[in-house]
Amino acid sequence: MNLELRDVGVELAGRDVVRGVTCSLSIGGWLGVLGPNGAGKSTLLRAIIGLIPHRGQVLLDGRDALGMRRRDLARHIAMVVQKPTVAEGTTVLEYVGLGRTPHIPYFGSMGRRDREVVAEVLESLDLTNIVARPMHTLSGGEVQRVFLARALAQEPSMLLLDEPTTSLDVGRQQDVLELIEALRRDRGVTVVSALHDLSLAGQFADRLLLLHEGNQVAEGVPDDVLTERVVHEFFGASVRLVHVGGSGHVVVPVRRDIPVGQAERS
Repeated sequence: MNLELRDVGVELAGRDVVRGVTCSLSIGGWLGVLGPNGAGKSTLLRAIIGLIPHRGQVLLDGRDALGMRRRDLARHIAMVVQKPTVAEGTTVLEYVGLGRTPHIPYFGSMGRRDREVVAEVLESLDLTNIVARPMHTLSGGEVQRVFLARALAQEPSMLLLDEPTTSLDVGRQQDVLELIEALRRDRGVTVVSALHDLSLAGQFADRLLLLHEGNQVAEGVPDDVLTERVVHEFFGASVRLVHVGGSGHVVVPVRRDIPVGQAERS
């Protein structure tokens, strides 16, 4: 699914929290949305999927998202928020199965195809051994994978991810992001993700959008957006950027109390 944002802005409680975001993403692209805490990353994702009102236009394959029915949007776009609401007692299998809701007729129930999709997603995220467990008994990493599983069960054309690697150890972070990479490569799924980890953003996203205090301050390929100057200016961090062949950019923090020359020799 192609995505185009035209001068998108969001006002909450009388305050502009996102202003003038303009960018585009082709089918199968991955846009990483960056910015310090409070920059407007999560708000922008919620505007794209229509959870909150916005100014400007969000175009999906050329169609204005505001003119699409919620059920139609849900068939094409899935979002993983940071803290979804989960009914008490809901099991992993039940929660992931909710991802099939947009594909099931009103007053209908899951069919064979729906059950096959859910089973495939559970296996791909290594969740088959905990399908009967209530959600409230899971660890933070397990919960995050179940949230992603529900989104994938929707079989979306576009996936919106709000900090998808939260609570995951480094191995699980790689598993999740490489699974998402495979989805966009093999199925043409378009991905927009708010990412806190700059190294992961530089290695997986093919375009980056940097927000600061709600404003779009940079947009483009990682080489243009993820620079030492930009990280210092907008994140207040002293870093070095290392390009790992075939993988992308790695952002390495450098202690401020060590002279630059000494840090480079170490």
